[in-house]
Amino acid sequence: MRAISLTLIIASLCLGLALSTPEPADTLFINGNIYTVNDRAPHAEAVAVKNGRVLFVGSNKDAKAYQGAGTRVIDLGGRTVVPGLTDAHYHLSGVGEREMTLNLEGTASLEDLLSKIKTRVDAAKPGDWITGRGWIETFWKPSVFPTRWELDRVSPNNPVILVRADGHGAVANSAAIRIAEITKDTPSPFGGEIMKDKKTGEPNGMLLDNAQGLVRKHIPAAGRADQEQAVLLAVKRSLELGWCEIHNSGSNYGEVALLQRLYGDGRIKLRIYEAIRGPSVDTQRLLKEGPTVGAFDHRLTYRHIKVTFDGALGSKGAALLEPYSDYDSNGFLTFKEEDLMPMFIEALKKGIQVETHAIGDRANRVILDLYEKAMNAVPPDQRKIREPRWRVEHAQIVNPVDIPRFAKLGVIPSMQPSHAIGDLHFAASRLGLKRLEGAYAWQSFLKSGSVIAGGSDAPVERGEPMIEFYAAVARKDQKGFSGEGWHPEQAVSREQALKMFTIWAAYAAFEEQEKGSIEPGKLADLTVLSADIMKIAEPEILKTKCVMTVVGGEVVYGK
Repeated sequence: MRAISLTLIIASLCLGLALSTPEPADTLFINGNIYTVNDRAPHAEAVAVKNGRVLFVGSNKDAKAYQGAGTRVIDLGGRTVVPGLTDAHYHLSGVGEREMTLNLEGTASLEDLLSKIKTRVDAAKPGDWITGRGWIETFWKPSVFPTRWELDRVSPNNPVILVRADGHGAVANSAAIRIAEITKDTPSPFGGEIMKDKKTGEPNGMLLDNAQGLVRKHIPAAGRADQEQAVLLAVKRSLELGWCEIHNSGSNYGEVALLQRLYGDGRIKLRIYEAIRGPSVDTQRLLKEGPTVGAFDHRLTYRHIKVTFDGALGSKGAALLEPYSDYDSNGFLTFKEEDLMPMFIEALKKGIQVETHAIGDRANRVILDLYEKAMNAVPPDQRKIREPRWRVEHAQIVNPVDIPRFAKLGVIPSMQPSHAIGDLHFAASRLGLKRLEGAYAWQSFLKSGSVIAGGSDAPVERGEPMIEFYAAVARKDQKGFSGEGWHPEQAVSREQALKMFTIWAAYAAFEEQEKGSIEPGKLADLTVLSADIMKIAEPEILKTKCVMTVVGGEVVYGK
């Protein structure tokens, strides 16, 4: 009897020891300066990962219990770790295409632009299209849009169309204008503008928003190989910068099929939250077939619709309540209510999220009106998702009385801090100082109860997380300049900025239970940085680099 009792005691002790021994981790990250974005345990030294998820977060001492014979140990050497960063407004193919066509970022003057065009024309065949993107006239002398006649000086025969950095304006030369059969009598299409010379009435080459399509439809379509290359270049660049996920703002089922193939081949590690652009045949398909969530091991989700509702401030197409201060126009809306309301109502019933590009104060007010009208038509008990988390992309110029409406309606402002530090150089001339009170109003949104999903709008901006983080907390340009009307009180704290690109971006994608903070059970997405962005001087943030990107516990980029 004593032998049996002793055996039971020993067995119980062994069982207890087994139960108290942690499961060995696949990978153990130690000696880190880890900001978890978990309010209950905001700082840590080590993270253990098992099967793509966080197993443990805590001290180096306690982490040793998770080290087994087969555990890979990565010594972070005191480097700063944050939850895997998310860019909540990104144009994936556009980022890749920027690297493949004439990249006009940093073009310092009109003559610099013409020189770059001439170099490309000299290498082109007769009749080849010259396309590019990235010019912006803000710091040119004089600060005016280029014209078709200026482009003609270096490309009289090859058709040229060059998209402004914001994507909402483009300049075409006379050869391209002739191919499109645009004349002084051609009316501007709804949702766009053919800019014309004030004296002659002739089109001056600048095409805004929907007017760009008059020329762009004549450009030969990119082949499958080019489309694939653009996506892969963008994915590579994104991971190298420290992005673990991007919200791809406006695509179609053709790109979805390409992504599915590349994921299936194991060629994409980046997480992508894909929006289908509409209204369109593709959005009808999404509404019919329903969302796809977390395909390819939580890498690909498409569950929402992207609408572009106005133009951009820089190219003078953003829809305003009052006319521009420097242009005889209020901008324009690109869709009518009857185009959108049936889709909005069905989206609520089917559990499809909606995000709408709205930059001007009129566009923001009207889209909030339409969202509210749709939500009143489909009360919560008739919706597939009671709180649909609809979004407004950019929310750049908002009348102060409309800011509290976002939180009241449960609408998420998805904002890009770098827009402020670029646009504020010319925003006063476009709007006057009074309207800047509701411009890029991050703190006003937060104080009214909203959360902000942070993004970059690449390739409109550089798409670099440290530029976005710096812009959010400094509200100064990259040289440290801040001018009249910049409203420094709208800058956010570093903790708020980090949440914009982690947990709040995850919330905007219904993913806050899966990612956005470093906690046991969540996906093991980590961004490792060369410096402590939560403590260093503001200018040093811009010098900080990503040294490692971890997606699902896998090191997908590391120096």
